[in-house]
Amino acid sequence: MPKGPISRFIEHHYRHFNSASLIDAAKAYEKLVNDGGKMFMTIAGAMSTAELGLSLAEMIRQDKVHGICCTGANLEEDVFNLVAHDHYERVPHYRQLSPTEEEALLKRHMNRVTDTCIPEHEAMRRIETAVLEEWVKADKAGEHYFPHEFMYKILLSGKLKSSYQIDPKDSWLMAAAQKNLPMFVPGWEDATLGNMYAGHCITGDVKNVHTVRTGIEYMMLLAEWYTELTARSPLGFFQIGGGIAGDFPICVVPMLHQDLQRDNVPLWAYFCQISDSTTSYGSYSGAVPNEKITWGKLGKDTPKFIIESDATIVAPLIFAYLLGC
Repeated sequence: MPKGPISRFIEHHYRHFNSASLIDAAKAYEKLVNDGGKMFMTIAGAMSTAELGLSLAEMIRQDKVHGICCTGANLEEDVFNLVAHDHYERVPHYRQLSPTEEEALLKRHMNRVTDTCIPEHEAMRRIETAVLEEWVKADKAGEHYFPHEFMYKILLSGKLKSSYQIDPKDSWLMAAAQKNLPMFVPGWEDATLGNMYAGHCITGDVKNVHTVRTGIEYMMLLAEWYTELTARSPLGFFQIGGGIAGDFPICVVPMLHQDLQRDNVPLWAYFCQISDSTTSYGSYSGAVPNEKITWGKLGKDTPKFIIESDATIVAPLIFAYLLGC
């Protein structure tokens, strides 16, 4: 398939250092998928508020992403943007804000993420109302679902449709819901909706705290999914940022080998991390890929790439290349 102008620009200009790592990683990603492999993506940081859906949604639709692990914040913030985009405020001079100006944003219920303020009432509380209905319904029925399954239910039901403020094709979670994409959301409790859920459990709106399934069950689900999928296809690991979104799923391989004695399960077939964390002492996000060999996550021959740059710049470029733009 011929490449478009963005891809040709990248191929011509990106020849050294981090730019060369970008094109090498993109080509290896493309080869893995074209050869019948699958790709698992992890999303940390505030990539949904950075509107990653503008490029990631199409990647999902074109079957270039086959599973996702993300933070609870990224899960919900894509939906916040879907229903409240027009109420967001950009603060390009955020570095110069005084504590008094920050407090003024608080009083207006504008939650700042770097240069972008998320409106509490239009985004967070609107989604809380919709998801609380599903939590209570499941609770009364004695049913249990994962955080992403509740979000899929809400999106596919159409109950939010009248509130859309962006084209839903630019919502990566909508694309994932439509494909029922395998999803894993470790540490969901620290997200805004996770905090709200805890509050509703405390007040008794939700009687059974296990109505929402979380961490250990996600790892169990991931272990079975990884075992089944890699029996048929190699699976790569594409990591945006660091933290729990990356560390949680990559650990499934040593767990399978060392704790379950499934020695026939293959290692991850590819690894790429986009991170602006420099190599440092004891840092997961700043660890070079070779360190993961010692933990039984990657092999000595696994294709490995690290792009030390801003993921909001790098990820859309890689996705554009993979989409042939």
